[in-house]
Amino acid sequence: MTKRRRPVWDAEQIRSLRGHLKMTQDGLAAELNVRQQTVSEWETGQYQPRGASEKVLTIIAERAEFPYGDRDE
Repeated sequence: MTKRRRPVWDAEQIRSLRGHLKMTQDGLAAELNVRQQTVSEWETGQYQPRGASEKVLTIIAERAEFPYGDRDE
C-alpha cells in the first residue's frame, strides 16, 4: 500500500488559494483561526503551514475545487 503524499502548501499555493477564494489575508486567517500575520508569513515564504492549519487548507481547497497538490521536484 502506498502512502499518500501530503500536498505542498508553499507561498505561491497559499496566495493562489486565497485569490481563488477572493479573500483577504484577514478573512483567510479568520477561517483558519490564525493571525493575519501568520497568513502573511506563509505568503512571503517565511514559514509554511503545518499541523491542523495544513489539513484545513487542504479541506478548504478541496471544497472550493482549487487545483492544488504536489509540485514537481
